[in-house]
Amino acid sequence: MTEYAPMEPDSIVEKLLALRGVKPEDRPAFLDPSLKRLAKAESIPGVPAAVDAILRFVQAKRKIVVFGDYDCDGVCACAILVTALRKLGAVAEAFIPDRFAHGYGMTAASLAQMFREHPDVALVVTVDNGICSKREIAEIKARGVAVVVTDHHLPPPEIPEADALVDPKVASAPGCDDLCGAGIAFFLAQALASAASERGLHDGVKFGAPLLVLAGLATVADLMPLVDQNRILVKNALARFAAAPAGLRELNARASRRTGEPKSRDFGFLLSPRINAAGRVASAHDAYDLLMASDAPEAREEVRRLAMIVDTHNVTRKSVENGLAEQARAAVGETPPAGAIVYAVPAEPSAYGRPDLRSGVAGIVAARLLEHYGVSVAIVVGDHGSARAADGCNVHDALAACADETLVRFGGHAAAGGFTLKPGKLEDFRRLFAAACAAQRAGAAGAGGKPFREPDLWLDWKDFTLELARALDALEPFGEGNPEPVFGVRGAQVADARPFGRDGAHLSLSFAGTPLRVAWWCHGGEAESIRAASPRVDASFKLVVSDYGGDPHVELNAVSVRPA
Repeated sequence: MTEYAPMEPDSIVEKLLALRGVKPEDRPAFLDPSLKRLAKAESIPGVPAAVDAILRFVQAKRKIVVFGDYDCDGVCACAILVTALRKLGAVAEAFIPDRFAHGYGMTAASLAQMFREHPDVALVVTVDNGICSKREIAEIKARGVAVVVTDHHLPPPEIPEADALVDPKVASAPGCDDLCGAGIAFFLAQALASAASERGLHDGVKFGAPLLVLAGLATVADLMPLVDQNRILVKNALARFAAAPAGLRELNARASRRTGEPKSRDFGFLLSPRINAAGRVASAHDAYDLLMASDAPEAREEVRRLAMIVDTHNVTRKSVENGLAEQARAAVGETPPAGAIVYAVPAEPSAYGRPDLRSGVAGIVAARLLEHYGVSVAIVVGDHGSARAADGCNVHDALAACADETLVRFGGHAAAGGFTLKPGKLEDFRRLFAAACAAQRAGAAGAGGKPFREPDLWLDWKDFTLELARALDALEPFGEGNPEPVFGVRGAQVADARPFGRDGAHLSLSFAGTPLRVAWWCHGGEAESIRAASPRVDASFKLVVSDYGGDPHVELNAVSVRPA
């Protein structure tokens, strides 16, 4: 019998490119997403008008307030634009609403707080919000304050009347349709620096590298498709992480406990959850202060202190999130309702105090339930909710279908959204949201357990080499729109299945015919079912490189397993 000859890593990469729909003529740009391919900021509709409006206030030394949001995208966007404006000599401050006190988006409460903190504001520049705030922006302008809106969310039928407006969902340049809020802030910062240099307001010193890192981090955090301009931003943000703000580097050191250039999964699973955690359980200003911390040697201790605070918020977030996720799954049971899950969290103020921190993790819990059940999910805490969309669904459209009858306000995009319920409208919302999601997925299979994840390619154990792992680096960064490759092995013989980790949460698998270590994260409870099943299985994996215990080597993360 002829011995199996492993596939060439380059051949595997070519097959993956074809599966991603990357045409041969487009492959050079895909494999070389260099900054020379970055779009001209001035080509994005609205940017030239925004630059002109902003620079008038920079030159006049009148206060500019950057009005952000409390998630990672909004915090990074604030840090990008405030940093750029200050570099250009502006009087600039950030205002980030409080999730618990002010609610979702720009609200009357958040505006009142902004004016209390900044009574002398002359210009408000929104980042990662504003497109759905026609009434609030009209109120700002009625006070004699100018407004520039920069956002990336879908617009309502009537958009705000601002002095300038930048939103790729309103008007976009090629490749810029899916920029996140921080991505738009980065392009605006570049355009401001260029125009300020031309007008003699700036000496031309470059300051874009730290801002690029923040834009790349936010792009991954906000689940933007990693194609076109987003791919360029993230690829170069990872490559230039050494230039990241001091606070972000310190947070990365605490989170990863290793050195070296991070991967996109580090942005997605280590850093962005920590930045998000501040706004979810405390104040997003803690994360903002960390990103704005000085890089000077004398500020080193302060940077460490801020990083510890943000990291501690993440520990709290995990605890609250796990408790709510267990509660929700127990309430839903094994079989979810058709269409969508709408889980209203029972009021338990004694357990969490004020504010109820569960509202801060509702979006994450919705995402966890979506992954478990395979249907769209909305988690409601009090009168506020967060929703996540299953395949074939669009959250923004589903919320829009419920809005007139049940919602005070809502916002978001296809994958995720937030909303505020009208009093007494929970049951109507549950019915309408489920119906809207069911209509969107008409003809699709229902839920009831996760299906087997078909791999991109079926391979042999001998194909999983360090050379393949290094060849796959050419496809980085991975994320939304460019998923990490999944490989499968047919008829693999399970040699052992053992739980490991805290409370046996994870599963260690070993297979006959390979010494490779295989981990199946968060599936420790399936050890017995794996042992009792057919001795041979089809399994799909992601390939990872680990240096645990010595030299770099290949390991596998299981994605799904089924009887062969």
